[in-house]
Amino acid sequence: MAVYTDVSEDQLKAFLTEYDVGTLLSCKGIAEGVENSNFLLKTTAGFYILTLYEKRVAAADLPFFLGLMDHLSQNGLSCPLPIPRLDGESLGELADRPAAMVSFLDGAWLRKPQAIHCREVGRAMAEMHVVGAGFQIRRENALTVGNWRPLWESSRARADEVQPGLRDEVDQALSDLETTWPQGLPEGVIHADLFPDNVFFIEDSLSGLIDFYFACNDYLVYDVAICLNAWCFETDGAFNLTKGMALIDGYQSVRALSPAEADALPVLARGAALRFFLTRLHDWLTTPEGALVVKKDPLEYLRKLRFHRQIGSSVEYGLPRKDMVS
Repeated sequence: MAVYTDVSEDQLKAFLTEYDVGTLLSCKGIAEGVENSNFLLKTTAGFYILTLYEKRVAAADLPFFLGLMDHLSQNGLSCPLPIPRLDGESLGELADRPAAMVSFLDGAWLRKPQAIHCREVGRAMAEMHVVGAGFQIRRENALTVGNWRPLWESSRARADEVQPGLRDEVDQALSDLETTWPQGLPEGVIHADLFPDNVFFIEDSLSGLIDFYFACNDYLVYDVAICLNAWCFETDGAFNLTKGMALIDGYQSVRALSPAEADALPVLARGAALRFFLTRLHDWLTTPEGALVVKKDPLEYLRKLRFHRQIGSSVEYGLPRKDMVS
């Protein structure tokens, strides 16, 4: 989440007349995240999240995102539920941006997740994969391996400003992934951005998943690879095997990984690290001054990519050896 577009009080009040949500009491911008402009609204009817979709989000994708949240919520997964307008539509317009409101989830994201939380995340991710199989709209992943080279080219000329030698290292990493990316793995709806700030907890119990604006159809195990990167490294850069084991165990308590998925996990983890490095690098170099957004260090994911290059098998992430048998 972030705030790129300012909204006046008059604009917001006029927008809310299109909803049955009571009278505006307060509005607060949310600075975390990098993609859209988000606000926490308090009205006489309760709390809501208002999202203005910025230029990186294609308007044609919004029915997928909003429909997916509705589908998941209606099928028992705890996630924001789109709030319908008085005309029955989920999408409106505010400050010349497409805009929508969703329900507010109780809980907070964890700054220092432990293994017990990683297990909960793995379980919830697998539940989403299972429930998502019934969702009929399809959206291709716009940030998968075939899209990384154009994204890299947009930053490549300035890469060595961030770290000397970065250009050559990423050139090699990208070429390697383009030639080794797996084929034919089980696919379905994935979250594709299930970082700690997109998962809410109440004490040690997971209370909901949020921010589905990277969700798409891709390899299900790629979501696991993303979560290994996001949840299982310590602040000093070390991989925590206990957390990896917990995350994978939680996932497999709902959906077992196939031997082919297990075999592919090291390559997919490298790819996930490169994908987030590339988007962070682009944002690091291009985010306008004054935007209410927290820029994230791309080099964190370069260090994770280097770690994954040393991995020989998924056992080193915590997958039981028996699951590696073809």
